[in-house]
Amino acid sequence: MKTVDFYYDLPEELIAQTPLEPRDSSRMLVLSKGSGEIDHKHFYNIIDHLNEGDCLILNDSRVLPARIFGIKDETGASVEFLLLRQIENNTWETLAKPGKKAKPGAKFTFGEGIMTATVKDVTEEGNRIVEFSCNENDNIYSALDKIGQMPLPPYITEKLKDKERYQTVYSNEVGSAAAPTAGLHFTKELLQKIKDKGVNIGYVTLHVGLGTFRPVKVEEITDHKMHSEHYEIPKETAQLIKETKENGKRVIAVGTTSCRTLESVATKYGEICDCEGFTDIFIYPGYKFKVLDGLVTNFHLPESTLIMLVSAFCGYENTMNAYKIAVDEKYRFFSFGDSMIIL
Repeated sequence: MKTVDFYYDLPEELIAQTPLEPRDSSRMLVLSKGSGEIDHKHFYNIIDHLNEGDCLILNDSRVLPARIFGIKDETGASVEFLLLRQIENNTWETLAKPGKKAKPGAKFTFGEGIMTATVKDVTEEGNRIVEFSCNENDNIYSALDKIGQMPLPPYITEKLKDKERYQTVYSNEVGSAAAPTAGLHFTKELLQKIKDKGVNIGYVTLHVGLGTFRPVKVEEITDHKMHSEHYEIPKETAQLIKETKENGKRVIAVGTTSCRTLESVATKYGEICDCEGFTDIFIYPGYKFKVLDGLVTNFHLPESTLIMLVSAFCGYENTMNAYKIAVDEKYRFFSFGDSMIIL
């Protein structure tokens, strides 16, 4: 298939700029992967589509407020750093803007001295290897909590008033450069109602990289190279999934990140087991799912690997038709947008 096959026309005004309150008040398109039939609900209605004994798998990764603004010590020039990946301790791979100000040896100050940085090296891609240091009252994580901003996707132009609205209510493991946005719709109260119905909840961790926003630039989708992300499945989640399958119940992934974690492990080991590692799995039409029975997901960018994954799960025609209807019905799109559940 070609990348252009996954294009759809999206009016700019349908790109959600701010999250709704309360979280579970967003709309939810219900799509049958068998028949392609569509219904329109709200996210709090999700409980009506879950059965006792089913299990929801949530990604508990927490977004690092990794965008920081500071000055170059030598000149006072303004700079912006985005921490991408921890290499060791306080040494991180970092995006620097403007890059010409961040040559090896250059020193910077952030948050009026809360954090300082020295550029150590430049990668082949042009990213900077940076060593950070903090004042005696902070480590790098507490310093980022004080001075960092959320690394919102480029299509969100409005400033986020509350950093926690770009975190799921169950986020726990710090390490993502972007939120697993399908989970943003859950409230603690809704999760409790779901548990009270007898639906089990398990957690995996996949730290979302900025590669999730990288456009597919090749003509043939099979020529696209996926980014690699770190995942972990704990023993209790692996056991829950095994028992759910043995009981003939459904495993429903919340988000493409949870989906990619489960399918990566099942592909690698032939079953779901407790493990950790890195995955660059690319799921597109023709892929045979090994674990998933249902998927909760947001509406994704045209020609993205994420809309390709959804198409693999419920069929290309079903997916593109659902997106056309969502546009016609003026659903809100992307990270802070509305949701769909595919069963």
